[in-house]
Amino acid sequence: MFNARKNLCVPASVLALLAFGTPVNAYIFADHADATIQAHMDRQQQLLESSQAILAKAEAEQRELTEAEQTEVTGLTNEFDQLATQISLRERVANQQASLTAPRGRITEADPIEGDDDEPSVTPVRAAPLAKAPARSLNRSEPNRPRATPRGTGGFQNLGDFALRVRAAAINRGMQPDPRLMAATLSTYGNEGTGADGGFAVPPDFRSEIMTKVFGEESLIALTDRMQSSSNNVSLPIDMTTPWQTTGGIQSYWVGEAVTKTQSKPALESINMKLNTLATLVPVTEELLEDAPAMDSYLRKKVPEKMDFKISDAIVRGTGAGMPLGFLNSPALVTVAAEGGQTVDTINATNVVKMLGRLPIQSRRTAVWLVHPDAEVQLPLMSIGQQPVYLPPGGLRDSPYGTLLGRPVIPHQVAETVGDLGDLMLVDLNQYLTVTKSGSGRDANGMRSDVSIHLWFDQDTVAYRFTIRVAGQPWWSTATAQRDGSNTQSPFVILAAR
Repeated sequence: MFNARKNLCVPASVLALLAFGTPVNAYIFADHADATIQAHMDRQQQLLESSQAILAKAEAEQRELTEAEQTEVTGLTNEFDQLATQISLRERVANQQASLTAPRGRITEADPIEGDDDEPSVTPVRAAPLAKAPARSLNRSEPNRPRATPRGTGGFQNLGDFALRVRAAAINRGMQPDPRLMAATLSTYGNEGTGADGGFAVPPDFRSEIMTKVFGEESLIALTDRMQSSSNNVSLPIDMTTPWQTTGGIQSYWVGEAVTKTQSKPALESINMKLNTLATLVPVTEELLEDAPAMDSYLRKKVPEKMDFKISDAIVRGTGAGMPLGFLNSPALVTVAAEGGQTVDTINATNVVKMLGRLPIQSRRTAVWLVHPDAEVQLPLMSIGQQPVYLPPGGLRDSPYGTLLGRPVIPHQVAETVGDLGDLMLVDLNQYLTVTKSGSGRDANGMRSDVSIHLWFDQDTVAYRFTIRVAGQPWWSTATAQRDGSNTQSPFVILAAR
């Protein structure tokens, strides 16, 4: 009797696939689909970095996007969205194909029929498909997910959902991680599927939300003159000469007819800044990870609060050693003395008027008052004659800050308690320079976010790390003398202790 098995030549690789119950066309399709999706995702990363570079350049130059830049960013984002649609469709088709090819149970070899002269019929033994079938769930129960998630979150519902998947990957090392984690791994490491090579990156939208809070309205760094640099060291020339200065620097002279002009040259100084690292390391315990909303709330609240205060505090009182140089420790600082016989722990109208007089004219439009909340309550009690010195917020235009001699009053914990040096400060932070690090792996504001599942793996604890490299110091290297008079002026004016 003719037997097809004896006369049909089938490649060994195909027989191997058939032996494991995987249709050849499904296996080839899945492999091709994975490669195409990865190529699309790589292209999306390139598009995102190009868009971020354009935005960062405009922000560093303190300007709006040009028409050409707007057109370019629009094209980049449109192509990004088109690729996202292609990826979504391919993933859906791949999931459907994987579902059809999933194992249906083990089929053993049939017993031979007694008396049959032909070779016994052999049925291939079915086992789990090789590598393209859906990975087993890493949790005992899989919660229902919405059909779609916002773009930029890596497919996760929130940061807590992401944290749960990272933890599951850590404690189930023999199983394939959640496919969404594979898409979120750091591409700068050798093996993107191995946590030891770098772990898993926080999805972009979660990073952006954290940075929105760090660089929000109440953050002092948002009020500074901000720059970005790809280098860890920055040198910038400055000219501290004044228009009325008669010696040193560029000078102008009245000359008569046919008289030789007097020459002059710039008198430049140099600001040398080294970017320092501010880091937040957050170990997350198993108990905290069990509740995704709690995890989400914890990281979104605590990390930005800590990093925001550290940066703001360094802008005010940083030593310049391993951190920015604060204006309180700068040679440009001007201190206004208390009035003779002034009651301790008080602020009066004469104090604030004299402080305003020490502020340069060009800073009058941009300066703000930083005040300790305990000192703020004294401001509404001050007046000059019948005119109040302090005005409370007047509707939405001035909300949420009142004004003192026309400039906003910002209560802030970086200020000292009432009566101490630094309880009331009049500062123009446009004259304070901050530089943040830019480059691969960092978002538009210089933040880098990483997650490690191996730092405390024996305790089932995941480590979240947020870092930013930042430098800062006043543009002014010293207070400046007036054309006439003994009082110096500076963009950084404080009231002496009382």
